[in-house]
Amino acid sequence: MRPLAPGVHQLLGRPPHMVNAYLVEDVLVDAGTPSARKRITRQLDGRAIAAHVVTHAHPDHFGSSHAVCERYDVPLWAGAKDVEAITTATPVPSPGLAGSLLSRMKMPSPHPVARGLGEGDEVAGFTVLDVPGHSPGHIALWRDHDGVLICGDVFFNLLRPSAPPKILTFDDERNRASMRRLAELRPKLVLFGHGRPLRDPDRLLRLVG
Repeated sequence: MRPLAPGVHQLLGRPPHMVNAYLVEDVLVDAGTPSARKRITRQLDGRAIAAHVVTHAHPDHFGSSHAVCERYDVPLWAGAKDVEAITTATPVPSPGLAGSLLSRMKMPSPHPVARGLGEGDEVAGFTVLDVPGHSPGHIALWRDHDGVLICGDVFFNLLRPSAPPKILTFDDERNRASMRRLAELRPKLVLFGHGRPLRDPDRLLRLVG
């Protein structure tokens, strides 16, 4: 694991930074694809895990959630409006033909969500922010005292900071509003679902214009 901030570690990925998961104190944030199960559990074995949070109900973020929750006997938490999608493993499709085709792909194992998270809830010293758009119930985690933001897929950072692909986004206009909201926080460290960490408080502001 790679330490990024006090109490915050990034799990090692393959390839690095392509699909990210984080350990925040004793809470796992996101769980990659189903094929990431062994890689994730190798890094978590021997550590105290109290809960697992999913930023949004896409299969590359809750792909190994069932396996993780079963292995460590921990509850699964997610944004309230994404609970049904994870519980039934049927994510809400994004608009258009591409979104419809993607929604028919094989989904990860479903898992019951023990807690639907909403604006202002607390998770391991972070505050939950409702930032819908990429999915109906997308959440971000914000730690105000040192400016650490776990933004899920509100932004991507694979080659450079950007919006997520429209074909994978439930409501692009709402996601744009969520992008502006997060950029205006001027985070000192941004942790993405896809891409390298960013330590530039003004980079996201320049993106949203």
